[in-house]
Amino acid sequence: MRTIVLRAAVAAAMLAPFTAAAAADPALLCEKAAGLSLVKCVKKLTGIQRSCFNKDGAICDAADADIVKALGKLADKVTDKCGNDATVQASGYPSLTLIALVDRLQAACIAETESIVARSYGGPHGAAFAGADDDGKGCIDSLLKNGSKFLTGSAKSQTKCVIKERKSGNCDTVKTAEKVALLQTKALDKINADCAATPPVTLVTLNAGEFLSRTAAQSRCMTAMAHPDVSPLDLDCGPRAGVPVPARGSFTQVVLDEATWGTRCGDGSSYAFQIRLAPIGHPVENVVLQMQGGGVCIFEADCESANPDLFEALSDGPETDGIMSNDPLVSPFANWTKVYLPYCTQDVFIGGGATSNWSGTGGPIVHRFGSVNTRAALRYLRDVLWAALDEESEGYRANRIKMLFGGTSAGAFGTLYNYHYVLDDLQWIHASAWPDAALALDNGNPLGIANLALLVIPNSPPLGWAAGPFLPPYCFAGNCAVGEIVYAASAPRLKREPEQQFLVLSNQVDSTQVSTTFFPNAAAWINEARDSYCDTAGTNGLHYFLPAITASTHVVATRETLYTTKAVDGIIMRDWLANAMTDPDNVPDAVEEGTLTVDIPGVNAFPCTID
Repeated sequence: MRTIVLRAAVAAAMLAPFTAAAAADPALLCEKAAGLSLVKCVKKLTGIQRSCFNKDGAICDAADADIVKALGKLADKVTDKCGNDATVQASGYPSLTLIALVDRLQAACIAETESIVARSYGGPHGAAFAGADDDGKGCIDSLLKNGSKFLTGSAKSQTKCVIKERKSGNCDTVKTAEKVALLQTKALDKINADCAATPPVTLVTLNAGEFLSRTAAQSRCMTAMAHPDVSPLDLDCGPRAGVPVPARGSFTQVVLDEATWGTRCGDGSSYAFQIRLAPIGHPVENVVLQMQGGGVCIFEADCESANPDLFEALSDGPETDGIMSNDPLVSPFANWTKVYLPYCTQDVFIGGGATSNWSGTGGPIVHRFGSVNTRAALRYLRDVLWAALDEESEGYRANRIKMLFGGTSAGAFGTLYNYHYVLDDLQWIHASAWPDAALALDNGNPLGIANLALLVIPNSPPLGWAAGPFLPPYCFAGNCAVGEIVYAASAPRLKREPEQQFLVLSNQVDSTQVSTTFFPNAAAWINEARDSYCDTAGTNGLHYFLPAITASTHVVATRETLYTTKAVDGIIMRDWLANAMTDPDNVPDAVEEGTLTVDIPGVNAFPCTID
């Protein structure tokens, strides 16, 4: 569990008068302390984590004495300069208490540190670091060392600009941008020099420029976290006019502008998705998200024959059945915030912005922006939740979000490949994944998931989708498209919080999965599914719900009758998923043998005990 330090001085200070030093302009001093204390804390914690990895090859324990001390210093500084709730609110936060501000900054310090650690070392468990030779370890160390200098230096420059504007109205935004750009150039030069023998892209999927671009985005969020108003800076993170909070309790379609968000559907049209904030009176921070299904096209012929509707999102309404139902009698998540991500790129939500262009032969043009669209929608959602929660006394913190992140069919594949972004970049650490109808089985033949992934990962269209930089930094080889490989690679990263788990759903008879993963027949796919279950059962952070309905059934969580009535091992899916969120450390596998060995010739019994 995370250690958040709140010194007794905070509570005491809430009742104390302003200090003489703060009396002149207590609100400005409070805001300045918030911004600079967060920067100092992240700088300290990244150094501590770097030492832990270099010494022990692993992330520090959350209760590490040096981490606790750094968080305590942040609390003391902010408490001293802010004094009480009134000063915090006078600084621009509409509802935050002093305790909430300290909690927010401490949580941000931990989250921003662990994000850059994960990006540098190959997840918080340091998979890339553990597998690297001396040159590789030196490169990874440089990523964190120089990346953190850029992160904290950028956030410090941005904070100084905001405070100067607040104090005298004359921050030079151009000069601030130049300072940030110079810091980025220096970091890039250092990393490139240190990584000459072993480029970072071979270690953590990202080249140095991509690594620092994501670090720059992090710095903008750090600045937004510490300041209620970041003007005159125009940052792309946090509450702002361009991301309005929709009405509660009803779906709103959000259309993302490509010039702002970098998003695009397969036919070149705008990407759009649906948000329904929890009804008034229900926690807006509880979120269930579904990524839509809809197959996949890889080659010219299958893309040419695909329904044109599969390449646009503007006409797609939200799912409202089963897990996504708004009826409390149907779904325990009825009054949660709902997010529905349409699928319009035919790339199982992993495309990184490439374009499959066969127009020279009279064929189609398909823009592969699946992961780009997914992450833009998630950032938009983050900023909506941020604004909504900042109206409450506790305010937004990433660790307040409780999420069921999942999808059906192609969206379930997208769940497997994007879940790490939710945990490590957004730092929504209380999130579970629910991939439905994507066991991601490999048939062992040249035309199978593992080999096809080798085609789509590079930035080499028309077959390459530029997916590499968007894959987990601990699993990005071609075989990482296979479910078993993803689960094994993710296992050391999961369960750092109880909710961090894969909740894998699938019927054991599914002709769609048979055909889309190129198995010769149903029996072969079922036998592989059963073997795969037995090979992976008990893996850390992995649980299965596998009915054995004889009729082919593709997707189960949004089929309302199955979701609410089909029992496996005495538990229905609705209750299994609900229990996974309320008691995540005690999730059983729900797997049935059924009558498939009789009903479908060639099907074998499970090769392991399933009771």
